[in-house]
Amino acid sequence: MSLTIKNLKKPFYHLASFHEVVRFFTPNWFAVTMGTGILALVLAQVALPASLLLTLARALWALNIGLFSLFTLLYLGRWLLYPQEAYKIFGHPQMSMFLGTIPMGLATIINGLISFGVPLFGCVAVDIAQQLWKIDVFLAIGCGIGVPFFMFTRQSHQLSSMTGLWLLPIVAAEVAAASGWIIAPHLIDPIQQQAMVITSMILWAFSVPVALTLLAILLLRMALHKLPPVALSATTWLALGPIGTGSLGMFLLSQQSILLTSNSIFGPYSHVVAGFGWIMGILLWGFGAWWLLLALGITCHYLRQGLPFNLGWWGYTFPLGVFTLATFKLAQLTNLSIFSTLAIGLLVLLSGIWTLVMTKTVRGAWSGKLFFAPCLQESQALNKEAEEKLL
Repeated sequence: MSLTIKNLKKPFYHLASFHEVVRFFTPNWFAVTMGTGILALVLAQVALPASLLLTLARALWALNIGLFSLFTLLYLGRWLLYPQEAYKIFGHPQMSMFLGTIPMGLATIINGLISFGVPLFGCVAVDIAQQLWKIDVFLAIGCGIGVPFFMFTRQSHQLSSMTGLWLLPIVAAEVAAASGWIIAPHLIDPIQQQAMVITSMILWAFSVPVALTLLAILLLRMALHKLPPVALSATTWLALGPIGTGSLGMFLLSQQSILLTSNSIFGPYSHVVAGFGWIMGILLWGFGAWWLLLALGITCHYLRQGLPFNLGWWGYTFPLGVFTLATFKLAQLTNLSIFSTLAIGLLVLLSGIWTLVMTKTVRGAWSGKLFFAPCLQESQALNKEAEEKLL
């Protein structure tokens, strides 16, 4: 008798206790914090002081802090209570990629400390952001090295099964880089400012070249093996993440390069750094515009087949959000109304998608249908199949 994954879903979809929620909690839930945090940051770009939009943005940021704290406790609880089962994530070819969502979710909180915390709490918010950024960098580097290492040594992959999920652990470092460039001008010590700017440059280089390499392979994969299954439809948007973050980071570097003018080594080349950041930012933005249009077309193609909801839908939010932030920054640097109008349009689209996905997520979480661990499902399927063969 053969055993399918479908037959194993019932125990995971009907949770009886809090312990089972902890047992089946996986890091893809942190994608919720990525999407919620990025919407708050985008809203802050158009919010006026004492405006309703600013209040909404702050509320989303506060909600994001609560969600990230809750998810952190649940995931730590899984490692403490079920360490052997939690350890299986390193061998899972898809779920392990979501480890990268943890530092990226944290980065949205860090950026919010600058956008929302500084006006409310002053220098205290900057100090907290700086310390959290160090943790974020450590996690991002760990994901950027650790997950590929497990891909090469433990997991089984094929070109035909490749998706945009491969980018998640890689992109975390460039997201941390963007956060560093946002924090740097708020530091008091010029030495610390320069150190953060230079470290962020290294983090950007740690991530973007690898991500662009994977994007080239992903294009080849889609040309040879066509689109991923409909359940993985949102992964086609993930490629917009490293492009949009890379563009935003370069625009930020072009602005923060002024902090390097007093440095004995980088000072004479600060204007070169600014020019490089501007050129790379606009080139990556153009690349992102191409991918955005492609992703929209692919999504329309998937809609004809029907899109079953899963947590992967949060993949529509963060990539679109960082590209929207890059568009706002481009509008600020060029003073061209066309980019401002486009940024507002992208914000409206992002808000609609976030509302839809959050509504479905709350319903799925309340019913318990979203709490299941694929790595445990596959393990149980193999064990059951082995038992049936013995019988």
